[in-house]
Parts: sequence; C-alpha cells; structure tokens
Amino acid sequence: MAFARAVVAGGAVECLESSVRMTEQTLDEGLVVSCQDSFDGLRHVTAESPCPYLDARKFRSEVYAVSQLDGAVYERLLARGYRRSGRVVYRPRCRGCAECRQIRVPVREFVPTKSMRRVLRRNQDVRVAVQEPVVTEQKYQMYCRYLDGQHDSAMSRRFDDFCDFLYESPMKTWEFEYLLGERPIGVGIVDRCPDGLSSVYMYFDPELRERSLGTLSILREIEYCRDLGLSYYYMGYYVAESKTMAYKARFRPNLILVGEDRWVSLRE
Repeated sequence: MAFARAVVAGGAVECLESSVRMTEQTLDEGLVVSCQDSFDGLRHVTAESPCPYLDARKFRSEVYAVSQLDGAVYERLLARGYRRSGRVVYRPRCRGCAECRQIRVPVREFVPTKSMRRVLRRNQDVRVAVQEPVVTEQKYQMYCRYLDGQHDSAMSRRFDDFCDFLYESPMKTWEFEYLLGERPIGVGIVDRCPDGLSSVYMYFDPELRERSLGTLSILREIEYCRDLGLSYYYMGYYVAESKTMAYKARFRPNLILVGEDRWVSLRE
C-alpha cells in the first residue's frame, strides 16, 4: 500500500490513537472529538498516485495511525468508508471520484452459485486452520510467488513490509490457513468485528491457480461467519468499472456503502 508507512507528524499520533481507540458512545459524538483545526492536524492525506483500478485517474487516501482498535469501533468505521491496513486506518479521498465503495455480504441470505459449488467440491481435500496470525518463512515465500504471479511490481516484496501489511494488527485478527495435507497453499487475513468478519487480504500458491483458492477462501469465510452467528462478511472496496474487482459482485446478495451507514443492494 502506498500509505503503509505514513506517519502523522508531531504529537498528533498519540491524540489520534486515543481518538480511534474510542468507545461506541464516543463514536456517536464524532470520529474525532475536537475542533476542526485539531481534526485537520490529525489526518494525513497521501500524495496523488496513479489509480490501480481505473485508467487515467489519480488516487489519494486519508490515513490515521493507530496502536489499538476495538472491533466495535472498527465496525462503525467500516460504515464510514474506512479500511484497515497494518496499523493504519484509511479511506479514499480522491479528487472528483468516489468509485471505491465498501461491499459486504449478508451471510444469512447468501446462496453460492453453481460455479461456486464446483469450487467447493474441487477443494474437498483442503482443510482450514483458523488461528492467531503467525509469520513463517514458508508463508512469506508463498506471498512473494503470489505477487509475482498475480500482480505487477507495485507491491513491495520486502519481508518487513509483508509483516507490516498483514501481520501487524491493532485489533483482533484471525488467520485462515488453507492446507493440502500439511502443505500451506493459501492464507486469508480477517479482522473480527462484533457482527461480522472483514477480509484484509488473501494470498495463495500460484501453482494451484486452477483450484480458485480466492473464491474458496471467501466461501469458507462466509460459512465461518454463519457458524458464529455473524451478520456480515466485508469484502473491502468495490469499483464498478474495474475488471479486477468484478469477482466481488458475484457473491450475492450484497450491499454497497453509498453514504455514511447507508447500504443498498448492488442491483438497485
């Protein structure tokens, strides 16, 4: 992420951290309970960069560093367009564009398609271990192979950045490790909220691309939500005109965020 190492200058970090580490009661009064000048001093807006989703557009993000983040607070932040990456929370603040919208699946109503059921049958030999996130050299090497096979050179392959991005978390976070026998073949990082799970990232062994492990991870994590009695599975941002985001719309029914705490069906 372009903002993964962003730092809010001066003493603002401590003030911001205490603000984001608020109770829901405090959130009802506002994200940052201070005058506008203080709020402006807390936030960091990244420089504009080429948009990774839409050609000929620029993106920038509003970023806050956090040391601790309560799940209930984060759930409220999700409904305001924020996401977590490492120890920062952020939301897009692009000039003249608001195409990045949160998307979530109401898990009780979700029904897998025929192609999704085929993915489940194809991967009946894959087991899932849900655990605290643990860094290993084997996972790091798989992550690098995944980036080489699925992405361009924009994302860092440095070990420290891998740890900061996926294994440094200020909140309750789980790791879904997908195993073929004893061999790890995929890893999903997921944040735990009171009424849902929020997917952070998923990477897998590119040699097993034909297994559709990305789809498998979403299906298994939605199922896990249902088993826990949770209401929603948050899939991150959805960009309607982006081919790389199109797969998210296949998980129906789904809801997108169109205003603060206002979710509507993607089909509306």
